Formats: sequence, C-alpha cells, structure tokens
Amino acid sequence: MKNKTPLLLLALISSPALAHSDASGSGFMSGVTHPIFGLDHLLAMLSIGILSAQLGGRSIWQLPTTFVLVMVIGGVLGMLQVPMLPIELGIALSVLVLGAGIALDRNLSSRLAIAFAALFAVFHGYAHGLEMPSMASPASYIAGFIIGTTAIHIIGVFIGVFSTQCNTRRKALRGLGASIMFSGVYFLAGA
Repeated sequence: MKNKTPLLLLALISSPALAHSDASGSGFMSGVTHPIFGLDHLLAMLSIGILSAQLGGRSIWQLPTTFVLVMVIGGVLGMLQVPMLPIELGIALSVLVLGAGIALDRNLSSRLAIAFAALFAVFHGYAHGLEMPSMASPASYIAGFIIGTTAIHIIGVFIGVFSTQCNTRRKALRGLGASIMFSGVYFLAGA
C-alpha cells in the first residue's frame, strides 16, 4: 500500500480537470503540457499505456495508437466547438473505466479495450481542442498534444511491461489500477 499512497493522496487533494484551468500558453508547449498537468488526463493516458502492456501482443501499439488518432478527431471537434456530451463526465468515466481495466488484469478483451480507448479519446481530444489558446497555431498545438499524450502512453507501457514480469509487481499494478479507478470515482463526483 505504501507505493500507492502518494497517488491516492494526490487524487484526493487535487481538483478534477486540472488540465482545464489554464490554457494561457500558446501553441506547441501548451499542447504538450495540457495532458501532463491535469491529473485526470495524466491518469487516463498512463492507464492506456499500462492496459496495453497488460493485454500484450498487438494491443501494446493498437490501444495507444487508436487513442491518439481518435483524440485528434476529438480535438478538431473541440476547436470547431461542435456540441458534445458533458466533457468532464466522459473524462472522469475514462479514468474510472481504464483504472478498472488495469485492476482486472487481462480479463478485458482487446477489442473492448480499443472501443473504450476510442470513445474516451473523443472526450480527451475535445477538451484539448476546446481549450486551445486563441493565439495558438492549431497545427503546432495539435502536434504538442499528440507528443505529450504519446509520451505519457509510452511511460505507461514501460510501467506495465516492468510490472507484468513478476507476480508481486503484477499485484501492485492491479492495486494501482484500483487506485486509478477510485480517482475516477472522485473525478466523477466533481463532474
């Protein structure tokens, strides 16, 4: 439990949707930092990477790639301000469901995981696009949030691969998934 305590405490003391409080940066760096500085986005992106490693095989690249590609579509929808279901609700649900997927540890089909990744990517992308700074170049902002998101996915894959190599770490990873899931419950209460 000691390993999960800082994450759980961070989730309990932070407010939901931290990535949505300030888009004062511009262009590329604003796109990169949007998923990094919002705990809700960060946990969802890490979860995609971890879950893809748990599923193994082609899922290691299919899950993150699907997420990034569909996130770009969601980002364009956000930039165009196309009406959407409540974004914060979708993002909170993504953290909850992806955390549950990690906690289940391979009891989720690859196709279902990809479907959830695509669905949730729309919400995360929409949030990126909607909050793009008015002075930002759309192309550089999109490149930034693709790179930021991909980097977090890769870190999640490394965490997942490292953790699935021994039974003790695998159990800790399932506990981390449960912590992420409960963070999603917390975000859901704030959505």
